[in-house]
Amino acid sequence: MAVNGVKTAGATGTGVPTGTTTIAGRALALGRAELKLLGRNKTALYITLLMPAFMIYAMRAGTKNLDLEGTGLSLKEVTMTGAFGYVLLFVVYYNLMSAYTARREELVLKRLRTGEAGDVEILAGTALPSAAIALAQCVLLVVAGSVWLDMRAPARPELLLAGVLMGIVLLAALAAASTALAKTSESAQLAAMPLAMVSMMGSGMFWPLEAMPEGLARFCEALPMTPAVELMRTGWLGGTGTAEVLGRLGAALVWVVLGVFAVRRWFRWEPRR
Repeated sequence: MAVNGVKTAGATGTGVPTGTTTIAGRALALGRAELKLLGRNKTALYITLLMPAFMIYAMRAGTKNLDLEGTGLSLKEVTMTGAFGYVLLFVVYYNLMSAYTARREELVLKRLRTGEAGDVEILAGTALPSAAIALAQCVLLVVAGSVWLDMRAPARPELLLAGVLMGIVLLAALAAASTALAKTSESAQLAAMPLAMVSMMGSGMFWPLEAMPEGLARFCEALPMTPAVELMRTGWLGGTGTAEVLGRLGAALVWVVLGVFAVRRWFRWEPRR
């Protein structure tokens, strides 16, 4: 029942009394519940909190042999700006793909749909903890780079924030859509690997597009994560013209729309049979 645009109800589909609720309130409640579940899952905590740091260290060691001459980028600039992509991949994509799959197989999503929360609220609420942790880790990267590595402050913070937010929305959508390939939360980790590996190697995180052969760079520009990574790099380092920035913003938005379409087309709310 709705009163002045606010839903009221005695109980959700789980039998928990709710009283008067709002869209934001329901999403935050789901987010708090998901955060508690994340805290109890040691494997998910490891992937969320420690794996990005490990990959940044490994990437720094691997990029020592890259030929960056003519790119205008230093080793630490490649490492730190590429690190944003690693954070988003592991904290958002890997974690959410497992979470969505587990909640589907446990019939949690099916029960939630019988209550007040709409589909978007359920998916967004589940993604809130991962999104918040990813944002916090990105802020720590900027602080670490500026304070300890003597990197310049972000030249275009609004572009850096836009790249992070678009990356979070895109990877949350792709995580939800990709659950169609997994039957269990364990198999979700394997199903997530192809996109993660292609993005790590081809979207400018490890090997910047400026250092690639022209034909390969053109191909990698079309990958889902590339526009977001390039926006984040431009936001920190600057030096990109308005037309190129608008092109990257447009490409990132197109991928977000395609990701949302993929969720509507392939996401399943009940266990696979």
